[in-house]
Amino acid sequence: MTTSRLAAVVEMNHQHQHHHAVDGLVNLLTKANNDLTVVHNRLDKEFRQIYPDNANPMKLVSRIKKIQDELPSLKEQCRELLSAKQDLIDKARTTIVGNRASLQRLQTSIGIPVTNDSDDTAFTNFNEVIDEWAQQVRSKTGDEGHEDSDSEDINRMLFSVIVEVLVPSEQRALSGATCRLEKWLRKEWESEKEE
Repeated sequence: MTTSRLAAVVEMNHQHQHHHAVDGLVNLLTKANNDLTVVHNRLDKEFRQIYPDNANPMKLVSRIKKIQDELPSLKEQCRELLSAKQDLIDKARTTIVGNRASLQRLQTSIGIPVTNDSDDTAFTNFNEVIDEWAQQVRSKTGDEGHEDSDSEDINRMLFSVIVEVLVPSEQRALSGATCRLEKWLRKEWESEKEE
């Protein structure tokens, strides 16, 4: 045998030994991969049994992303709604106070006793609803120390409100005060129509 042929046989024998080592490593990694796949499947099955479908972290992340995308639009809509409600309150207050003052002047001019605030239940109820609304606005701005705020102060407080996220209980409290105001206004309007 020549030296080059002997070198080729040794090299081929060495490559064959090298392949066995690599084959062993490949087999070990394949087994580890299969074991990890089995563990993954077991954990996934266990997770689906323990948590409902909507608790899937990927779905939760997707829902959070959707809420974050909608939040600026919802904030703007809330600001518009609060502004419209405050505008309604301001107009109702101006109209009712003006009408009340005119009524008191008429009562004075014809010589009948002037109705005071404590005798006028409708006006008292209206003021209670307005005070409740103002308190709701103050509680959202953290300005609860000023009880005797006028219309401009309430407007300033209202526009300083930064609506981060309306929690359902806060939303119900605000809508409750607004609903009572709307009912009161509707009742007063209907009673004026009847007269």
